[in-house]
Amino acid sequence: MKLKRRLIALAVCAACNELAAQPVPLQGDFGGVGLMQTPTARMMGEGNVSFGFSKVEPYGRLYLALQPFEWFEGVFRYTDVDTVAYAADVTGKQSTKDKGFDFKVRVWEESRWLPQVAVGLRDIGGTSLFSGEYVVASKRWNDLDFSLGMGWGYLAKRGDIENPLGWLHDGFNTRPNGGGGQGGTVALSSFFRGPAALFGGVQWQTPWEPLQLKLEYEGNNYRNDYGGPTVKQDSALNYGASYRLNDALTFHAGWERGNTMMIGVTLQGDFSPRSVSPRKVSDPPAEPVRATDARPDGPANWPDIAQRLEKSAGFRVDRIKQRERELVVEGEQRRYRPGPTGLGRAARVLDKAAGPDVDWLTVAEKRDGMPLVETSVNRESFRDAVRDEAPLSAVQRTIEHAEPLPRQETTLYEAPPADPLTWGTSLGYRQNLGGPDGFILYQFNANLEAEYRLAPGTWIDGRLSANLLNNYDKFVYTAPSKLPRVRTLVREYLVSSDITMPVLQATHARRLEPEVYGMVYAGYLETMFAGVGGEMLYRPLNSPLAVGFNANWVKQRGFNQDFALRDYDVFTGHVSAYYRDLLPGTLLTLSAGRYLAGDWGGTVDIAREFSNGVRMGVWATQTNVSREQFGEGSFDKGFYLSVPFDVMGTRSTRDRANLVIQPLIRDGGARLQRERTLYDMTEERDSRFLHQNFPQIRD
Repeated sequence: MKLKRRLIALAVCAACNELAAQPVPLQGDFGGVGLMQTPTARMMGEGNVSFGFSKVEPYGRLYLALQPFEWFEGVFRYTDVDTVAYAADVTGKQSTKDKGFDFKVRVWEESRWLPQVAVGLRDIGGTSLFSGEYVVASKRWNDLDFSLGMGWGYLAKRGDIENPLGWLHDGFNTRPNGGGGQGGTVALSSFFRGPAALFGGVQWQTPWEPLQLKLEYEGNNYRNDYGGPTVKQDSALNYGASYRLNDALTFHAGWERGNTMMIGVTLQGDFSPRSVSPRKVSDPPAEPVRATDARPDGPANWPDIAQRLEKSAGFRVDRIKQRERELVVEGEQRRYRPGPTGLGRAARVLDKAAGPDVDWLTVAEKRDGMPLVETSVNRESFRDAVRDEAPLSAVQRTIEHAEPLPRQETTLYEAPPADPLTWGTSLGYRQNLGGPDGFILYQFNANLEAEYRLAPGTWIDGRLSANLLNNYDKFVYTAPSKLPRVRTLVREYLVSSDITMPVLQATHARRLEPEVYGMVYAGYLETMFAGVGGEMLYRPLNSPLAVGFNANWVKQRGFNQDFALRDYDVFTGHVSAYYRDLLPGTLLTLSAGRYLAGDWGGTVDIAREFSNGVRMGVWATQTNVSREQFGEGSFDKGFYLSVPFDVMGTRSTRDRANLVIQPLIRDGGARLQRERTLYDMTEERDSRFLHQNFPQIRD
């Protein structure tokens, strides 16, 4: 009977395992998908962003993990070390803060018999206090996810196996000493060198869906650890649990090193196109599609049509024209990002207004007075597709993109001059991370923004900013510099006044040739610099390549950000090349020229752009400034996340939320932070987003 009961129990367990949910990838202590101290080969979904914190004495880690591709994971992390003082000669209060970058690349995906395999580097380009490399494999079996890997560096201080790469070359057997220094360099000579160690573990999805349990064996023995002699290990086994409150929030707890509690929390967001954006309940409804046999009721009321185009389609009309059998509306899209929604809503309005002699409906888009592109849709195909009487592919094949060129046409309506003054309010946020005065220094401010249009393509705009809430009273340390102080006086600019004028400038922009755009500007261009400058951009329609040039003479502003100027001035400018889809969905920007401190060099910026407009990017700048002159960090670098507000909100808008993380503010490689660039102002010339989101033409 006992044997029978055991067989029945095993059968029930097997059945439960077949039905059990698979373990969900979770962030480890360091950030990045892993168990606790060790990584796994798993990845978050493409477009995921995870922000989290973990605490296991003496280390507190704040991290941001980005998944720009399904095969690539990047992590930026601050590590707070309680037992080591930060710049005691400056403040004598703060513990040290270490910055680190990680990345992990999936080598191949899991199959029926083979595990998923990934290779990664931890804490590269920094002080290398926690640097390590690894190869790891993960394999699921029902509700269990097993991982086994080999590590080097911090992941392998146990050093219990010989480095297998030593069979290839003796140099792999010894790892150069790392740690300390100014950071910023990539220690290629250390990668995959020195003794190795195995690590691994298992993650179990319990029958209670929110709860997952973890067990891992790590290859670190914590001897001579940077945290000091208080960091001891009684066991190489770590135990953990993660509770997913919902898709966005996960809590972590564990017992590590056999003697220390770990706690953590992760906030996660899916910004990929597959995620569901909130319904745009605050948008005006789209006009109904015209019935097939309907006819216009008398002559078209063009002023009324212009108002409906602005209300329903977000399109501010300049002119309505007719070219033979084509009805053209010319103006500027103010509400919907580049894509099919605005086009479809405008086409609905025009279709109802046009007479039987019109076969094509065209939207001629401008931006700041500059003609950008004309997008035409076949009237009958559009109407059939929106009424589900024909596939969307039929109307998509009729879409035409053309340069806005002078043609024979009849003007049916010209809008009266709009109110030249527009204004609005907004909330702002700024931060400074990881300095000796405080781990996070922050400020919330209220902004008053205004713009006055002198003529099409010519305007004056500005912004006043008022401090609401901040802890910058702790900001007392001014970083040293061996270069002109073009950025490291940030403390003085942030604490000198509660009311500031970050921007006040006059701008003129125009199209110089069908594929060439130009802009000149003068005034208080950013928080720290005023001056004059100009930009030109060559951008062929729908081409992956664009080339631009900007030149500026600027003078440093006073710390109060009013009308005062300081003595320092400099000529700065760059030649830039923009290239799309070197990798699918990417924008590569290469710039070369002179920076604000007078140094010469180049910047590489690569961004992943999703079809919903979300961008994840990273940049690095190298100039003719030596590492000693540059100071801590050795060269300028950082990364950013840019999310359209309409991905998160209930109304459509062209505005964005931008998060920029620059680990260190130094003077080398510093660029002028202009409010507008011609490349961004001409984004409608790329029809990629229109076709990627084409089903939205029905919205």
